[in-house]
Amino acid sequence: MAARRLPLALAACVLAFAAACSVQAQNTPQDYLAAHNAARAAVGVGPMVWDAQVAAYAQSYANQRRADCRLVHSTGSNYGRTSSGDRARWTAREAVQSWVNERKDYNYATNTCTPGRVCGHYTQVVWRNSVRLGCARVRCNSGAILITCNYSPPGNYVGQRPY
Repeated sequence: MAARRLPLALAACVLAFAAACSVQAQNTPQDYLAAHNAARAAVGVGPMVWDAQVAAYAQSYANQRRADCRLVHSTGSNYGRTSSGDRARWTAREAVQSWVNERKDYNYATNTCTPGRVCGHYTQVVWRNSVRLGCARVRCNSGAILITCNYSPPGNYVGQRPY
């Protein structure tokens, strides 16, 4: 009986440090989409799809922030954005879940955040008209991880509810 060969990517993970492989495996486009779409389904909003152009924009932004890992909101783009940083081991699911956790600070009836709290990352995740997603993850020079997602069309318009 011939020996079975592992697929090249799996063999690389087996040979490499296991924790690093599991983190890498948790940062695929499907990981970002699954976390977003679960939050969207919870409020009756349709699923998003991965968009390579939006992802390229997210990667460009992440690469620009690699030196300082600062979460700086850009202006003038055609995309909405959410970003998380400062953890040595951020995964796609953890970053998106941190944004979704802002739901507790969002009041749908008044369409406002709890005073002194942030909920705009959550509202962008579930913004009904944002249907294309692209995300990126970089290790900053400090060792921290920066994860950023962009949305098209953008959301979070003042006076409008996300869903």
